[in-house]
Amino acid sequence: MSTFNLKEDITWRDFLIRAAIIIGTVTIIFWFMPRDNSNYFRAEQGKPWKYADFTAPFDFPIYKSDEVIKRERDSIMAEYEPHYQYSKETERTMTRKFVSDFSKGIPGLSDDYISIIANRLHAVYQAGIISSAEFGQLYTDTSRMIRIVNEKNAVSVPINRILSTKTAYEQILMSKILEPHKLILQKCNLNEYITPNLIYDKERSTASLNDLLDNIPLASGVVQKGQKIIARGEIVSEQVYRTLESFKKENERRNHDSTQIGINAGGEVLYITIITVFFTLYLSLFRKDYFEKPRSIAMLYSLIILFSVLTALMVRNNIGHVYMLPYSMVPIFIRVFMDSRTAFFTLVVMLFLCAVMLQHSFDFIVVESAAGLAAIYSLRELQNRSQLFKTAIIVTLVSMAMDMAFDMMHSTAVQGIDISYYNYFIVNGCLLLLAYPLLYVIEKAFGFTSDITLIELSNTNTPLLRKMSEIAPGTFQHSIQVGNLAAAIANKIGAKSQLVRTGALYHDIGKLANPIYFTENQAGVNPHENQSYIDSAQIIISHVTEGLKMAEKNNLPSIIKDFISTHHGLGKAKYFYVKYKNEHPEEYVDDLLFTYPGPNPFTREQAILMIADSVEAASRSLSDYTEKSIREMVNRLVDNMLAEGYFRECPITFRDIAYAKTVIIEKLKTIYHTRINYPTLNKNN
Repeated sequence: MSTFNLKEDITWRDFLIRAAIIIGTVTIIFWFMPRDNSNYFRAEQGKPWKYADFTAPFDFPIYKSDEVIKRERDSIMAEYEPHYQYSKETERTMTRKFVSDFSKGIPGLSDDYISIIANRLHAVYQAGIISSAEFGQLYTDTSRMIRIVNEKNAVSVPINRILSTKTAYEQILMSKILEPHKLILQKCNLNEYITPNLIYDKERSTASLNDLLDNIPLASGVVQKGQKIIARGEIVSEQVYRTLESFKKENERRNHDSTQIGINAGGEVLYITIITVFFTLYLSLFRKDYFEKPRSIAMLYSLIILFSVLTALMVRNNIGHVYMLPYSMVPIFIRVFMDSRTAFFTLVVMLFLCAVMLQHSFDFIVVESAAGLAAIYSLRELQNRSQLFKTAIIVTLVSMAMDMAFDMMHSTAVQGIDISYYNYFIVNGCLLLLAYPLLYVIEKAFGFTSDITLIELSNTNTPLLRKMSEIAPGTFQHSIQVGNLAAAIANKIGAKSQLVRTGALYHDIGKLANPIYFTENQAGVNPHENQSYIDSAQIIISHVTEGLKMAEKNNLPSIIKDFISTHHGLGKAKYFYVKYKNEHPEEYVDDLLFTYPGPNPFTREQAILMIADSVEAASRSLSDYTEKSIREMVNRLVDNMLAEGYFRECPITFRDIAYAKTVIIEKLKTIYHTRINYPTLNKNN
C-alpha cells in the first residue's frame, strides 16, 4: 500500500472532482432503480423454488385468494337486506283517488264494491308494494329478506311476502268477492291506483352493505419478520404460493405509501452512496494514479453505471433473467486495460449495486463473483481471439457449477434440479463473446490500447513498418533488435513486454524523413561530412519530431507516440556536441541546439526502451565482442543514464535496472558470440 496523506495528496479541487463523480454515479443509478419489487421473482405453483431461501423481510398478512373472497362476498350478499322506506302517504293518496274517481259507482256493480275494493287496496299497501323491476331483481331466493323502515322502526320481511305492482293488481282481482266480476273490474284500470309504497333507501342500503363487506377478513394469517417461507428447491405448494403472492401484494401497497416511499428512497440513496464512496476511496488509496488519467476513471464508473442501469431495466420491465447479462465483461475490460485487483474490486462494487435491486441477492453475488474471478484468471493477457472463446466457456461452466452447487445443497432429490434454468448461463456465455468487438469500442471511446491492437501494430507488414524496411533497412533491423532486448527485460522485471516491443518497432520511424543521415542506413557515403555540427545535430534530433508527425498521420496510439518522444529523453546528440565543443573550446555553446525535445521517460517501459536503444546502438561500435567489453559498455551507458537523471520521473527501481543490465549482457553475448572457422577442402582430395 502506498502512503497516503489526505492534506498533501488531496486538494480541494481533487475533493470536488471526486464528490461530483460520486454524486453523478449515485444519481444515475438511483434514477433507474426499480421502485416496484413485485417482479423480483416469479413463483409457479407446483414447480421448484429456483431462488435462494426466502425469509420474510417484514411482517405481512397472508391475503386470501380472489376466489375465496368472492365466495365469502357471495355468502354475505345472501344475507344482505336492502333497506326500503315505507310510505303511508302513498296508500292514502291512491285510495282517495280511487274513491273520488268512482264516487258515482262502478257500472254494473253495486256501491258496496267501492268500499270492498278500497279495503283490498289497503290490504296490498299494508303488505308492501315495490316496482316489478326491483321485485324481479330481489326475488332470486324465497329466503331473501328486505328491511322495511317505518319511521323509527325497522323490520326484516321475507321477499315472498312483498308484492310487486303486478302481483298486487292480480291479488286484488283474484279475491273471492271480486273474481266473479273480473271482466268489469278490468275496465276500471285498477292498476292506476297501485304504485310502490316501499322506496329503496340507497344511502342506508349502501352503508349496511359496506358494513357487512368490511367485516370480511382479507387475510387468513400473518407472516412474521424473519419467518422462513420456502427453501431453494422446494415445491411451491398452494399455501406457499398464496404467501408469496401476499408478499408481492404487500410490497406493492408499501410502494404506494408516500411515507414508505420516502424511507425506501432514502435507504437506496444511502446504500448506493456508501458503496460508491468505498470504491472511490479504494482508487484514491491504491490506484491514485488513475485520477491523473481521466479516461481510466471514466471507463471504471461508466461500466459500473452501464451494468447497473441494464440490471434495473431488466428488473423493472421483467425482461428475461439477470443471469443473462455478461457481468464478467466488466473485469475482462478492466483487466485488459488496467490491472487485476481493480478489475475484481470493480466487479464486487458493481454486483453489490445490482444485488440491491434483486430479492435474492446472495446467490447472485456469489455466482457472478465466481464467474468474474474465472474471467480474470483465464484472461491475464488477451492476445488472440481463441483466448476470449476459452474464457467464455470457462465463465459459463463456473457459473453453472456454482448455481448447481446451490441447487444440490437445497434440493432433496436430483429430480428437483431444474436443468433448463441453466440456459441463462449459456446465453450469458454467448453474449460474453461480444467483448472482443467491444474492446475496439472501449479503446476508441476512452483512448486505451489493448494487447490485440499492439500485436496488430507489431505486424511488420503494416504500411509504415514495411516502408521502413524498404527505405531504412538498417533502422528497421535496429528497431527489431531493440524490441527483442526490451521485451526480454520487460519479461524479467514484470513490465509490459508486448507494449515495449511495439514501441521499439516505431520509436525511430522519424528517420524515414532522412534515412541516409543515420549510420545504420549508410553505405560508404556520410552526408554529415558536408554539414556543420549544429546542422547535423538538428537533423539527428529532428527524427523525434518527424516521428511524432508520422505517428499522428498514421493514427498511432498515444502510448506509442510516448515511446517516440522519450526514447532519447532530454539527452544530447553527443557525437556532434562533443565534436563542436572540442573544436570551439572558447566559444559559448547553446546546449539546446544539441538537446532532444524529450520528455524523459515516465513509465518503466519507456525507461527499458531507452536503455535497450542506447546499448544496442553502441554495441555496433565495439571492436571486440568479449564478455568483458560488453559488460563494461553496458554498465557505463546505463550508469551514465542514471547519473544524468533520465529515470527520475519514472517508477523504475535500481533492482529493475540491475536486472536490465544482466539481461542485456547475456543477450548481446549470444548475439555476438564467436563463430568457428570452417576448414577448407584440400585440392588433393
